[in-house]
Amino acid sequence: MSEESRQKLANNSVDPITLEVIRHGIVSITDQIDANISRTAFSPYIYEYKDFAVGLVNAEGELIAQCTGGMPVFVADSVGMAVRDGLAVYGRERLHRGDVVLCNHAAIQGQHLNNTVMYTPICAGPGLGTLIGFFAINVHWIDIGGITPRSSDIFMEGLQLRSIKLWSKGEPIQEVYRIIENNTRFPVELLGDIAAQHAGCVLGRDLTQALADKYGVETFFVAVKTMLDQSEAAARAKIRAITDGEYRYDTFFDNDGESDEPLPIRVKVIVSGEEMTIDYSDIAGQVRGCINSGYYGGGRTTARVAFKYLVAHDEPANEGTFRPLKLILPEGKILSAHPTAPMGNYSQPFPTVIDAIIKALEKALPERVTGAHFGTFSGVRFRGKRDNGTPFDCHDSGHGGWGASATHDGAGPFRTMAHGDTRIIPVEL
Repeated sequence: MSEESRQKLANNSVDPITLEVIRHGIVSITDQIDANISRTAFSPYIYEYKDFAVGLVNAEGELIAQCTGGMPVFVADSVGMAVRDGLAVYGRERLHRGDVVLCNHAAIQGQHLNNTVMYTPICAGPGLGTLIGFFAINVHWIDIGGITPRSSDIFMEGLQLRSIKLWSKGEPIQEVYRIIENNTRFPVELLGDIAAQHAGCVLGRDLTQALADKYGVETFFVAVKTMLDQSEAAARAKIRAITDGEYRYDTFFDNDGESDEPLPIRVKVIVSGEEMTIDYSDIAGQVRGCINSGYYGGGRTTARVAFKYLVAHDEPANEGTFRPLKLILPEGKILSAHPTAPMGNYSQPFPTVIDAIIKALEKALPERVTGAHFGTFSGVRFRGKRDNGTPFDCHDSGHGGWGASATHDGAGPFRTMAHGDTRIIPVEL
């Protein structure tokens, strides 16, 4: 963006009707792509379980909008982290229209390697256009090799892709496809899911470009800035209504899968003025078992999910909403592990952590805080081979009840807060 355009952006405002059309338009686009992926994916993890999320980020990698049905542990800006790394690796000048980039790297995403972000640049306006953002989709790839849950480091868990181009200027890079195809136990299902993910990125890009072209790039920029600022203001107003103070809660997670030692889950929530800080300084350290996660994929993710539930439940999930949320999280914790730590079952502690944050604010927000939910994945899994010799892997998590609130009983059966409203996979599939 030129300096002249930046100045106009700082000075301009957008009329409220256009603002609302763009605000709801970009969410509608992400929801449309959500539906398309569910309709076209090959793996039941995607078309039934809906283990993915669709997002739109700006040219700096800040979350602008996301689909309304995405996995909660993906909505905390996992797509933005991937885009920011791609910008650092390639720079804007080497990211072209038609490029499609992949990232699942533990140093960036901080989650298990199955969670792979795919994104593509969006350019709008006259000529070659102006970069207005990236359309990004985080999909749980059904299998990328590796061994879980008995891994002892990230290198045992499969293929790592750090900001790798899958398509370049509208052409597929067949060598990358061959690498992926030959590092999975389920090449047909995975490549089918990748095709659905790619089609979603391209269609989402084109729909977003059409929306920006319709109203003009400068108007689109002003609308996005206004949306983020409004979300920030709303979140800050909610925090100001909470009594300042330090709120704590201590609990534990049963074990790391390698020993029987309970892991302390101690959180402190600091409310000061219009900012909220979640302090994980006293939480368990990195463990041998593969339930670790990285700073962004673990600590920030759980903090944002809890914050969204407690403070910003009626605000859209975008970067503005989360600006008042601060995080204290030293390196080397279970939620800020080293990038080489095992992370295959990274999300298992998340329900306990999220519940602990909510419980900490019980006295401050009695009308919002519920009792804890069942909080366990309680997974069931069996594997084998079909009659034709190809492998199958049936894997699903359990369901349970959620805690009661001040006004009604708890609901269920659902998965955990880390899953959201994902559906059970019929065993016949």
